Amino acid sequence: MGIIPIISLVIFTTALSSYLLLTSRGQFLLKSLVTKIKQQQWKFRYGKPNYLRSRFSRTITIAVIILAAVIVGNTVSAKITGPPPVSLKSVSVPEPDNLGDFVRDKTAAIKLGKTLFWDMQVGSDGKTSCASCHFHAGADNRSKNQIAPGLLRVNADGTENPDSVFNVGGLPNYQLKPGDFPFHKLSNPNDPTTVVSDRNDVSSSQGIFNTKFVDVTPGNAEDKVTTEPDSVFNVGGINVRRVEPRNTPTVINAAFNFRNFWDGRAQDIFNGVNPFGLRDPNAAVVKAINPINVEFVKVSLKNSSLASQAVGPPLSSFESSADGRTFQEIGDKFGGNQFGRIDITPLTVGKGKKLPRKLAKKLLPLRPLGKQIVHPQDSVLGKDSRSPKPGLKDRTYEQMIQDAFKPEWWNSNRLIQVDSDGKRTIVKRPDRSLKTNEYTLLEYNFSLFFGLAVQLYESTLISYDTPYDRYLEGNTSALTAQQQRGKGLFEGKALCIACHSGLELTAASVSNVAKEGRIKRAPFGPKSPEDTGFFNIGVRPATDDPGLGGYDGLQSNGQRNPLSEARLAQLGKFKNLLGENPPTLTPPLNSSEPVFANGAFKAPGLRNVELTAPYFHNGGQATLEQVIDFYNRGGDYGVLPPLNLSPVEKQELVAFLKALTDNRVRFDKAPFDHPQLFIPNGHVGNTNYVVNDGTGKATDDTVEIPAVGRSGNSGTPNFLS
Repeated sequence: MGIIPIISLVIFTTALSSYLLLTSRGQFLLKSLVTKIKQQQWKFRYGKPNYLRSRFSRTITIAVIILAAVIVGNTVSAKITGPPPVSLKSVSVPEPDNLGDFVRDKTAAIKLGKTLFWDMQVGSDGKTSCASCHFHAGADNRSKNQIAPGLLRVNADGTENPDSVFNVGGLPNYQLKPGDFPFHKLSNPNDPTTVVSDRNDVSSSQGIFNTKFVDVTPGNAEDKVTTEPDSVFNVGGINVRRVEPRNTPTVINAAFNFRNFWDGRAQDIFNGVNPFGLRDPNAAVVKAINPINVEFVKVSLKNSSLASQAVGPPLSSFESSADGRTFQEIGDKFGGNQFGRIDITPLTVGKGKKLPRKLAKKLLPLRPLGKQIVHPQDSVLGKDSRSPKPGLKDRTYEQMIQDAFKPEWWNSNRLIQVDSDGKRTIVKRPDRSLKTNEYTLLEYNFSLFFGLAVQLYESTLISYDTPYDRYLEGNTSALTAQQQRGKGLFEGKALCIACHSGLELTAASVSNVAKEGRIKRAPFGPKSPEDTGFFNIGVRPATDDPGLGGYDGLQSNGQRNPLSEARLAQLGKFKNLLGENPPTLTPPLNSSEPVFANGAFKAPGLRNVELTAPYFHNGGQATLEQVIDFYNRGGDYGVLPPLNLSPVEKQELVAFLKALTDNRVRFDKAPFDHPQLFIPNGHVGNTNYVVNDGTGKATDDTVEIPAVGRSGNSGTPNFLS
């Protein structure tokens, strides 16, 4: 060994010893490490190989790595004077490089996106908007008729086995109570073996009634539909609103996610049509070379998972659309519903998936936000407000689209005629009113406009003004002493940083995927391949909801396509379906080795987590204290290592999580201000009786969310508060 390495080793050893013995933080970490070594809980509790059990069973190694990183960081910072730490403000919001090929005026597109996001006329019932499930800190705080049974349950071999029994409350239209949580109850929250009761229901968001689409009436907010009997969501044979089979995540900061939805099916590449990006080889829009010459083209916009996500709910027969509202995709022959008897669109795509063109034909003649008051001081729409009358003044959706997008995507005197079998024909505009199967270019490309406009609006919903961010910028008083200790736990003993990394506080961010690669090997255990940013933390058994271990509903060469990108790489489909070569793994990927995917879900960002209860993909925890108890005991299904946090440390961690709240979000200040909204909060009655509205549907119990301007309001109550 040369003299320089020896000197370096001596310096490092001295620094390590000094740090551990002479600093309070070093002593804390050393004590934690020794405690971990002594405790027996690090042994596997169940003896079956599992994703994060394998990943975190070597927690001593993690602690050493974290400790070394802290030491190196402290040593470097002591010697080098650089710029102050950066906050989320320093992270650029991802955006497609070719956005300018489509958008002519970004400000106008944001205005269009906010209007579409909040407009209740988007839903088949004329009442349901995107915002109906994302109105409180970007999430949903309703608590009546918000339970779904285990509709996504599968057998061990992956075949469908949906559970239609309501365990929480017994029946739909139940009013949730604090005592219902957590859904997995223990007599001792620190001991996962003390199970009192276990329920596989999901606390989520009510959407649409079970209806069948008949037609639109242009200029009418309500579609023509027929009510279909609902064998699951009914009270006494009267349909109630269906509830989504996964909890609603916040849209705030979702712009940083590489993929969206809990299972990642909303692709990074937007194809202008649906959530599936390049996975769908038949998705196409129409472009005008000139007004009389149009052609079908495929489009590809990277960094656009928000646009991919946005075009899903308007077609969902659970969220906002009557079933079959729009026409078939170009030449598309999709596979059957992977979960069989129960339609859970858009989690899966059944045969004959549709496009949102009927939606365009309905919305274009309507006054934007025609049922809702827009505050005169709205940060985006205020100048167009008609307050105290509803809607925007002197604006139509057609004009808003033309202002926002380049003319080659909407300006043509040709029509696209769609036959009942899905065949597309380009025809001249007739000298008469258009039939409902004849579309202008603007109508036909409505999914392109809807997706990109909503993405650009949601990209303004960035929560970066939190006490935590101000602390990172150098304001050491922004966090209390308790919160600073909680930050240390978050980054150390509590291991939160393993999944909630980076300034975005999620390993599923665009920046982290660029650094780590779309797939990588887990750093511990068998080092199996995994999709970056997706984790199984043992909230529920993987058979309750396969999550990333499921399929996208599409088929290629007669085979189902996994949602897991690691599994696509094993099948040799990665480049064909994702548009790039798979990352090179060390050792190389083996086509038969196990992949960590079953029961895995996207790690969410944590800003404003104080406001977004209930928690996890099943909404099974109602408070941050319950969440910390869950992690402290190592999860509910033997996946994580126990943390052995003291009661004081738990409160310190909760205090830090509350330091991630942006008061602009709490009080609906710009850019988080919004138009008026009316939301169904369950139905008049209870689990035993509801009022029939005369069409076989239960009468809504409607709540008003008042319009708010850029200065905000006093805030709205949190879930069950």
